[in-house]
Amino acid sequence: MQSEQSPFHTLLFRAFHAQRSYLHSCLGESGLGAGQPKLLVYLNDHGPCSQRELADYFEIDPAAVSRMLCAMEKGGFVARQTNQASRRSDLISLTEKGRQFAKLWLEHYREIEEIMLHGFTPQEREQFSQYLLRAYQNYRVWKEGQQCGI
Repeated sequence: MQSEQSPFHTLLFRAFHAQRSYLHSCLGESGLGAGQPKLLVYLNDHGPCSQRELADYFEIDPAAVSRMLCAMEKGGFVARQTNQASRRSDLISLTEKGRQFAKLWLEHYREIEEIMLHGFTPQEREQFSQYLLRAYQNYRVWKEGQQCGI
């Protein structure tokens, strides 16, 4: 166990890495790669959406999302359908297999959250969540300023 004097970035990385390692071990024989389950969970929560929406939400390259979706479609987790509102893009939706895996993945998320937040009071959990959100929002504001040449 690291001392309390570990740099904040190291603590964040270690917590992220521990969570990612646990979740990676839960992929099993699903055929899904790292990064793909989060797309399933998003689709499960938000319903059919465009590839662009997924790329924007997760702040990842649209080409990377395209590759992930292609693999997920071949695996039977998602299906594409023509977007009637804009024929220039497809809507991505979950198949029954995708819904089942998303449900299982959410159970794994909840399990690792309970493990990692053991002993935290409900108030501490809420505060921790708000701190992470605020840190992310600070980054987004900074990043937008960087793009504007500030």
